[in-house]
Amino acid sequence: MLTGKTAIVTGGGRGIGAAISKKLAGLGAGVAIVYAGNELAAAGTAAECGPNARVYRCDAADFLAVKAAVAQIRQDFGGVDILVNNAGINRDGLLAMMKESDFDDVIAANLKGAFNFLRHCAPLFIRAHGGRIVNISSVAGLMGNAGQVNYAASKAGIIGLTKSAARELAGKNITCNAIAPGFIRTDMTKDFDESNPLVASIPLRRMGSAEDVANLAAFLVSEEAGYITGEVIRVDGGIAM
Repeated sequence: MLTGKTAIVTGGGRGIGAAISKKLAGLGAGVAIVYAGNELAAAGTAAECGPNARVYRCDAADFLAVKAAVAQIRQDFGGVDILVNNAGINRDGLLAMMKESDFDDVIAANLKGAFNFLRHCAPLFIRAHGGRIVNISSVAGLMGNAGQVNYAASKAGIIGLTKSAARELAGKNITCNAIAPGFIRTDMTKDFDESNPLVASIPLRRMGSAEDVANLAAFLVSEEAGYITGEVIRVDGGIAM
């Protein structure tokens, strides 16, 4: 159980982030749901999480905005114990035709956004002598994916960020791990169905659910996972074996 703990979940209003928010709330945690633009979805997820959830609008790529958001969350909840870096976007396109802005925007939201929240939460964890960090990467960051050089680069960067942060923070009883989802049924994959050739290439022959990722995130922030750090764990049906 996570009773008495406070978790920040970025991109927590929809998809995988919403599933993680609801899972952690169900285990007793207070949840700060950070969203970029879809206030209605974030508010709906907060309502499902119960009275110990609040929503915060913040551009994860904005260093000073993240600093202010973390300070406000700390004030509202009395502390922060868990950080789940889930916020992300995609701007898919072939390398030879990709706009510079599409590369920059994805790196800023996905990779710099994770750094920003890590940077502003780490001092809180250090002072508290403990904390749990889960960064959401992707199998695209492990194996690449045509048409996603920007997204794959950002998610590969998350892996390096995770491992380096894990080494820095381990001595303070702070763990930092990454989850690499595969094809998960969310808004980003709404055009996929079980007949898609990419789905057929998954050894388990089906797409995963957001709850599959949320279940692992909940384990990684629990006391039972306190000796696991610096790991990248796939939730992908075996596609990146």
